[in-house]
Amino acid sequence: MPKVQITIPEHLEMQISQMIDQGDFLNREEAIEELLSTGLKAYKTSGGAMAEDAGMEEDGMMGHEDEYVF
Repeated sequence: MPKVQITIPEHLEMQISQMIDQGDFLNREEAIEELLSTGLKAYKTSGGAMAEDAGMEEDGMMGHEDEYVF
């Protein structure tokens, strides 16, 4: 399986850590793989226009370019 390195905002890291602590995922790798897969499926089924269809701002849901939620 290919390896990918990413940098994410601290608030996303905190949310992922919280999901792991709550038992939603066994570890960080499983969490990120599952969340990314779910996000890609949602994007694909939306026709690639999730942000526009949901009325989200062009530069992010909360007005910051690094704040997108799948």
